[in-house]
Amino acid sequence: MKNFSFANRIQNINKMKSQDFDLVIIGGGINGAGVARDASARGMRVALIEARDFASGTSSKSSKLIHGGIRYLENMEFKLVFEALNERGRLFEMAPHLVHPLRFMIPLYQESRVGMGKMGLGMWLYDALSLFQAPEMHERLDAQASMERMPAIRPNNLLGSYIYSDAYMDDDRLVHETMRSANENGALCVNYVKATGVTFGPDGKIQAVKCEDQHSKEKFTIKARHVISSVGPWTDELGENIFKDWKKILRPTKGIHLTLPKHRLPLTSAVVMGAEKSDRIVFGIPRHEMIIIGTTDTDFKESPENVTTTPEDVKYLLSITDHYFPGANLTAHDIIASYAGVRPLVADGSSSEGKTSREHTILSDDRGITFVAGGKYTTYRLMCEQTVKAALKFFTFEERVTWGKSDTVKPLNPYTSIDAFQQAKVQADLWARETGHSVEDMRLLAERYGMEGEEILNKYSADMTYWQLEAAQAIDSTMCLHMRDFFARRVPLFLADRNHGVKHMEEIGKVFQEKLGWNEARLKEEMHMLTEYMAREVEWKKHF
Repeated sequence: MKNFSFANRIQNINKMKSQDFDLVIIGGGINGAGVARDASARGMRVALIEARDFASGTSSKSSKLIHGGIRYLENMEFKLVFEALNERGRLFEMAPHLVHPLRFMIPLYQESRVGMGKMGLGMWLYDALSLFQAPEMHERLDAQASMERMPAIRPNNLLGSYIYSDAYMDDDRLVHETMRSANENGALCVNYVKATGVTFGPDGKIQAVKCEDQHSKEKFTIKARHVISSVGPWTDELGENIFKDWKKILRPTKGIHLTLPKHRLPLTSAVVMGAEKSDRIVFGIPRHEMIIIGTTDTDFKESPENVTTTPEDVKYLLSITDHYFPGANLTAHDIIASYAGVRPLVADGSSSEGKTSREHTILSDDRGITFVAGGKYTTYRLMCEQTVKAALKFFTFEERVTWGKSDTVKPLNPYTSIDAFQQAKVQADLWARETGHSVEDMRLLAERYGMEGEEILNKYSADMTYWQLEAAQAIDSTMCLHMRDFFARRVPLFLADRNHGVKHMEEIGKVFQEKLGWNEARLKEEMHMLTEYMAREVEWKKHF
């Protein structure tokens, strides 16, 4: 695949200044990446700008699940669940290295809002809406069988449980892989370039996007025939910046998650913990490197940049987890890290956050811009296809015919088709023997990159440590510009390592210094920015 690096960023910015584009996309989260991939696959001239790092907003702050949304059945959102389950099946094939099947348990108690009978109907409906294509069909367990399956679960008043299938994923890496695919198609994508406004032509329509490079502070414009806003929780802010008559459409909500060492909560599957007296649910999600507990769901009125985890958030999630797993005796000191994000839910008049629909909204303005907001991560591909179709209405019939349909269901990366992914897992032990790296590291490389792992090993020095290989790959292939972005969004070091990967900081820093041409002062500044980021993310720990 083509490089997608710091050097490409400079080249892309220069091209953006001089070329005309069919679409200029503002926002480099999952929707922006998906729109760029879809539109460029059709042959459209596409430019994408992101004010921060790719996936730095909501797209790296999810529960990291690909799921139909079992709780949306209670809201009668059958269409949403059907679409999500259908897209789940596609993502298994598009990105098997990022989307992994996972079994979920829903324990039910005498005090639960939903009984075994009603939940059983929901389970059959969930499997039916997946057209019975789930990795495994659901199971019904009585109390004794539930305890045998999940020994740590609270036994008091337990009626039984249901087991069903969904998936977990790497949300930030899904953005990066989608962006790489768009880059492969010829889309020009850059991070750390902020949209500061637009210019209107004599006809009152947008003709260019005003930009500022957040690194060089250079200001420039990108000529656009049409603009797409995919800025998530910043949608209203951007709308007000562009149009004086903008009416707010969002009901932003805050969600926080906690990460734990796997040994502190021995989950045999994911667990759906229903807050018995509300319509919220909290997941306990076992992954290969950590346990994730989340999420909260509360209205958030401030700028998305100000979202943080509070001691109250932590206490809330710990209290629910303790209710279901009292024997674990979890405390705040067991928590490795936390992350907080803002969901860009579209206001629908619901009385509570949990009832607000996760359906997406696509709004087109005749002045030359299409906004996409809301929606579920799982349905991003479909959402982006619909967004591009909405934008195509602003082009001529002949152009629409020329661009036709895109093919966004093919694998994101040729190295990670299902066959290539399986081949890599078989080859991992051989890579270890040939390179001198540990078998454990090579299996991790295969799990994360499929057969691209072999190319990574051939491309970089045999003297590199595993995390140095990851850093080199991130810099050259995901336009990673800062150590903070690497630790937070390219690898799970901050979230999964008890010391947040600090012991690897120096070796990783050497790769950044060499590849990006940093002097010693710049390297120290980057390390300082990284440690500041880590301290800010877990500042709540001072209160325990």
